[in-house]
Amino acid sequence: MPGPKELDPSSSPRAMVGSELRHARESLKMTQPELAAPLFVSGSFIGQLELGTRRMPMEYAIKFDEILGTDGFFVRNCAAAMKSKYPDHFADVAEAEAITTAIKEYAPELIPGLLQTEAYARAMFRGGRPTATEAVIDDLVEARLERAKLLSDPTTPSFWGILDEATLRRRIGDATVTAEALRHIADLMRRHRVIVQVLPFSAGAHMAIEGALKLMSFSDAPPLAYLQSMGSGQLLDDPASVAQYELAYDLVGASALSPRDSLALVEQLAEDCDHEAQQP
Repeated sequence: MPGPKELDPSSSPRAMVGSELRHARESLKMTQPELAAPLFVSGSFIGQLELGTRRMPMEYAIKFDEILGTDGFFVRNCAAAMKSKYPDHFADVAEAEAITTAIKEYAPELIPGLLQTEAYARAMFRGGRPTATEAVIDDLVEARLERAKLLSDPTTPSFWGILDEATLRRRIGDATVTAEALRHIADLMRRHRVIVQVLPFSAGAHMAIEGALKLMSFSDAPPLAYLQSMGSGQLLDDPASVAQYELAYDLVGASALSPRDSLALVEQLAEDCDHEAQQP
């Protein structure tokens, strides 16, 4: 079997802390499950910390210094590793996206962040934060567009999105903004950069009906599932839970339109928005 991935500690504070955690653990000839046991977490969680895909909570940094005899190293460096321009509930997800090989995402209400245009993101953030300053909105939009650059690579990661029909029909901003957003999705589909299916209203009830779902796969780490709700989210690495959500995603995809029919619907709805925008 191939050995663990060699990290570049200079790539980020989190990568540096993760690399040191693995070095300290291996120096004591401890396995990931053995280090995980006193913290009541999984061995895969330790692996995610070592790979830099998860931030190290301060309470765990304290325990690592105690268990590994690292003389306060993790406590001293934990604060820098935890800094993020994203909300606490999403910071680990954004970091994981940067190294994932495949993303699957079900979106019940909004176009997924990686597929959003600047105007769509701005209108969405303004609608959700009506009293925020323009500087705050600018920062949020900038972070969103930075994430979207992930798809500038022609092949990696692969992206398969299932968008509820409500996502396409909901006006974010105005008809012009929504039309641009839909045409952007259609362009990505026509360039074969993403796979998108539309889940029509006629599909009725389904396994993901209660909320948004994101699945992320990695070349050298266990997959993750992310469940999002208003102002919060939950990142899961438990194999049984992730498998359950992978099944849910596949079943939702089985009820969705084909990519070809989905593209036709996306483009038709973009035209409808254009016609709406031209009305006096």
